[in-house]
Amino acid sequence: MQQPWIHKAKADSVFILAPSFVVVAIVFVFQDWLTKIESDYSFYTWLFLIVFIDVAHVYATLFKTYLLKSEFQKRKRLLVALPVICFFSGMLLFACGSLMFWSVLAYVAVFHFIRQQYGFMRLYARKEVKTKAGIYSDNIVIYTATGYPMLYWFLSSPRKFNWFVAHEFFRMENQFVLFILGWIYAAILAFYIIRTIYKSVKEHYFNIPKHAIIVGTALSWYFGIVYFNNDLVFTVLNVVSHGIPYMALVYLKEIDGKPKEELGVLTELKRFKGILMYVAILLLIAFSEEYLWEILVWNEHFSFHLDASPWQIILVPLLTVPQFTHYLLDGFIWKSK
Repeated sequence: MQQPWIHKAKADSVFILAPSFVVVAIVFVFQDWLTKIESDYSFYTWLFLIVFIDVAHVYATLFKTYLLKSEFQKRKRLLVALPVICFFSGMLLFACGSLMFWSVLAYVAVFHFIRQQYGFMRLYARKEVKTKAGIYSDNIVIYTATGYPMLYWFLSSPRKFNWFVAHEFFRMENQFVLFILGWIYAAILAFYIIRTIYKSVKEHYFNIPKHAIIVGTALSWYFGIVYFNNDLVFTVLNVVSHGIPYMALVYLKEIDGKPKEELGVLTELKRFKGILMYVAILLLIAFSEEYLWEILVWNEHFSFHLDASPWQIILVPLLTVPQFTHYLLDGFIWKSK
């Protein structure tokens, strides 16, 4: 059986599989350097990690939905209604308090991040013979790799990082429960390793990308949340491992992987340097959105800002519509036909 690459081995390996392993290696090799960067170059870490990767990857969804005529027509009602629902839901939540708003959004974001890793795993398992035992085993290990670190976050001593804002997650420190969960986590990972070795020897086949996704997910989530208690380390592992593979997936599968007649105005992105145009568009939109956040809401990175405090109940939900829509929309657009 051939390896189930989404595009090609080299592209998948560099842009989808490698980011998790690369950032984990960087964190271990350059820990002291990262600490200095965090204290001395906070603006540039914010610009590169938050704006150019985290926010930019949200807008990659446009190239899978709104900018593709065939996809837009197929899901027109959903694509029109969902942003409206997200906006009014956001206003309702914000009316209940900003912490309520950010807390709900954080839980939705966590679910989205977990489901993305599950989705990649399923994509790379699509050519395997499907058995209940195999599917169940894969699901258990990917949800364990992502779920245990989040439970650790909820049950451990306070972490030095947040998803969005302080106190967004319900927390209840309990070392005994953590001890039990830690052994369960270790047992499931050990079972996964033993089962993988046994199946690989028996079937003379090793699914490289599927297992790379599982291992990379386990490494980035464990070291980003459990092992290290550092804001920049969490951000690097969380953002890079999630954002770059997603942007790559959209380009490789939905732009480079589609025939020109289906792309319409996006055909230009298949041409020479098309990927640079794709990235430039994402960075421009991402920076524009985050600039609005800065001058209207956060007032952290630019000296110029506007006093929009009376309008926060409208502005915050409105500015959050793209990412809120992205979180929910991803549950529909990647389902197998």
